[in-house]
Amino acid sequence: MLEKLNLKRELSEKEFRKMLPKLQRRLYDLEKAAWDNRIPSVIVFDGWDAAGKGSAVATLTARLDPRGFKVHPIQPPRTFERGRPWLWRFWLRTPNRGEIAIFDKSWYMRVLEERVEGRITDRECREAYRDIVDFERALADDGAAIIKFWLHISKKEQKRRFKQLEKDPLNAWRVSERDWERHEKYDEYLIAAERMFEMTDTEWGPWTIVEGTCQFWAQRKIFEHVIGVLEQHLGDRVPQPLDLAPEKEKQDAGLRAALDAAESAAGVM
Repeated sequence: MLEKLNLKRELSEKEFRKMLPKLQRRLYDLEKAAWDNRIPSVIVFDGWDAAGKGSAVATLTARLDPRGFKVHPIQPPRTFERGRPWLWRFWLRTPNRGEIAIFDKSWYMRVLEERVEGRITDRECREAYRDIVDFERALADDGAAIIKFWLHISKKEQKRRFKQLEKDPLNAWRVSERDWERHEKYDEYLIAAERMFEMTDTEWGPWTIVEGTCQFWAQRKIFEHVIGVLEQHLGDRVPQPLDLAPEKEKQDAGLRAALDAAESAAGVM
């Protein structure tokens, strides 16, 4: 499935900046409506290293009310976490009613990195698929919107981004030896990802594959999908879109330009 994606999809920066203020305003209104109606949301960002997960999260949340969401960057489990059921640490991060929980990497590390690196057995991997489906079903049955993104780039593009980051003294630290080791196993991770989609793409927790070569295309697709899912969950409680005043739209565009410049200086991860 991933190998058949059109990774040449593009959107110009100018077009993206023009539409971004309205997307951000719409998402802000939906965040507030979800809060008022006590609808929790879980947004998962998974995908390749350097595919733009961090930048996507930053852009998505730039104009949200920070009281209504939490971002959880996920690292490998620590020693004390390994002594508990493996989903324990994720249950602790599930959102309160009305809140948005955003995961930069997630429980899918279990069936990706831990599987490819041989840290779990085939049996444990099969059990993890079952655990994940049950976990997400429990959240959905409790009223949560489950939104899962896979940001996809080619092996060649990943290598290009790694080298670009390494050339920048301020961002070279972002690329580790471990990143290059995973890059060399790209094909193995690709097989694991395809199996993951097959086993965990459900009615209540479907995957959305995002073509990540062009960050502006990717971020627009992410915005539009999140907005669509929240509108669906709100139903007749969804707020009517508000048109931005021209001056306000201009101010928002200027702020977004400054934020994008800062993100570009920091590199794409």
